[in-house]
Amino acid sequence: MRPRRIVSVVGTRPEAIKIAPIALEARRRPGLCHRLVATGQHPALFDDALAGFGIAADDRLHLAPPDAPRADRLAALEAGIAAHLHRLAPDLVLVQGDTDSARAAARAAVSLGLPIGHVEAGLRSGRPDRPWPEEPNRREIDGCAALLFAPTPGNAANLADVAGIVAVTGNTGIDALRIARPALPVPAPPIPGLRQLLVTCHRRENQGERLHGICAALRRIADRSDVRLTLPLHPNPAVGPVIAARLGDHPRIRLVAPLDHRAMLAAIRDADLILSDSGGIQEEAPAFGTPLLVLRAETERPEAVAAGHCRLIGNRPDRIVAEAGRLLDDPAAYAAMARPGLPFGAGDAAIKILDAIELWFGAAPGKHRQRRKPAMSPGESRPPAGA
Repeated sequence: MRPRRIVSVVGTRPEAIKIAPIALEARRRPGLCHRLVATGQHPALFDDALAGFGIAADDRLHLAPPDAPRADRLAALEAGIAAHLHRLAPDLVLVQGDTDSARAAARAAVSLGLPIGHVEAGLRSGRPDRPWPEEPNRREIDGCAALLFAPTPGNAANLADVAGIVAVTGNTGIDALRIARPALPVPAPPIPGLRQLLVTCHRRENQGERLHGICAALRRIADRSDVRLTLPLHPNPAVGPVIAARLGDHPRIRLVAPLDHRAMLAAIRDADLILSDSGGIQEEAPAFGTPLLVLRAETERPEAVAAGHCRLIGNRPDRIVAEAGRLLDDPAAYAAMARPGLPFGAGDAAIKILDAIELWFGAAPGKHRQRRKPAMSPGESRPPAGA
């Protein structure tokens, strides 16, 4: 029997990081042939992210300029991906997360009658507009996927109304962290009396006037003599230039270029406190035991909040300053959050995902398309790739 063909269609740096463990694990399975297709949504950052795992895209489509109107970009993505999938004729199309590339790939697969596997399925913020367009994207993808790989039981519960098969697998972002962790640089010696804060901010709901308010709060925090802030500048022109103009002259704020995966993981590990609206950091910070204040009013990753690793504080300047000050000045409050944990899995999600796919491929023809929501928990018959 020929190997079953799986095509992963991905476009952004976070997608590359989270699909890489699946690509590595698929190499170890002779019954699978995995192909990685890059849509060109984040070309330079995407390639750098994959290079950190020793892999590269098999196909590069370069379908739409990043500055094109979103509607035009989505149409070009969907048409170009559909044409490419038609040529490849895969047995399964994998998409990761909730980006426009993932949505376009799912729509393209549907148009061709190809089954879809959704990696990181079932995330919900409860607000259709926050984050936008991620929340509507993920709901649409979940609705048309044959296989839904939910990181947590809570994510699986959010999929009660979909027709696909749901498997609770953990999050491949933790797999990527586990693979990269041994190669992280040795931590620099701490500076006595100085706490290191890491800040990232890029969400659409935190842009415009809200971003100005967040910057004002960060200046107030940086006025403390016992802190230093490091802030990687997001490449979005609505974010990076604004932050640089508002914060670039502060002596205790260090603005840096976007960090690659390993450098970001090292920064998360070495920080005393993180302020961020990033989804991925909500998964990674708990693994290092670094307290995280989430600059959002809601999150699609409530598991980290429930476990006490993260705290939702929104984007009002006074609250940002107050919550940061509480953790910096109250040792007990800080210690309650500064403990490692793994609410998003132990780093074996890729194994569970591919076990579920192989089980699905082995089902009697057609039956997998009628089954509804049996929670599949395939056994861990192999050690994680890279272990």
